[in-house]
Amino acid sequence: MSGDATPRNDQPFVWPQVRVFGMDAPGRWLRAGLADLFAAPRASLFYGGVLALMGFLLTHYYSGAVGLALTTGFLLVGPFLVMGLYDVSRRLERGEAPRLVPTLAAWHANAPAIGFYALILTLTLAVWIRVSVVVVALFFPEGVPSAAGFLAELARSPDAWLFVLVYVAAGAGLALLVYATSAMSLPMLLDRDNMDVVSAMIVSFTVLRRNFAPMMLWAALIVALAGLGFASWYLGLAVTLPWIGHAAWHAYREAVEPG
Repeated sequence: MSGDATPRNDQPFVWPQVRVFGMDAPGRWLRAGLADLFAAPRASLFYGGVLALMGFLLTHYYSGAVGLALTTGFLLVGPFLVMGLYDVSRRLERGEAPRLVPTLAAWHANAPAIGFYALILTLTLAVWIRVSVVVVALFFPEGVPSAAGFLAELARSPDAWLFVLVYVAAGAGLALLVYATSAMSLPMLLDRDNMDVVSAMIVSFTVLRRNFAPMMLWAALIVALAGLGFASWYLGLAVTLPWIGHAAWHAYREAVEPG
């Protein structure tokens, strides 16, 4: 693939081949992602800072059920938010200087497909917000209690535990669907400008199906790193999100044969 951003839609489509890998693969991706973060600290931390600020504003500007939904749904749109980080890793892979400005328009290489997939993720987040509001209203018609109030509810009310079970089950089902179809999709759409959204989603799902255990380990590591970022009053997101983004690029590179 050339360095310009002109789509090459006249090239014949070749179906990507999926590799099989082991449980040690997520560790390799994290090490490679950390190496990219240190190799391009300015660009990486710029994206990390922007994403951390975005997460803080989204989840604090809105309160109640919507705020809870945005906090838990932040990872649903994560694959698109780290698009520039994929491009940083791709440029490092090519031996190019990891300059920030060109990565800001990385999506331009396959704008129709990437834009359409961003719309899909946005609609998915909207669906999750609606589901979250309904579930919260069923259990807390007077509004979401504070963290201390909710912990008190857990100590004295079985309904609070039922809420956790229902909320987690609903979120996990949607998250698994999004993860299965997005884990490899956006890096692939960036890397291959003749790739369409449906094909990318099918390839991503195939990677999960053929490597279910290591891919679920990878999902758990993503959630854990993001959780550490949230637990540090969002400051840690400035580091953990670019680390995840760079590592996700290396996950794609190992999971899918070069086109």
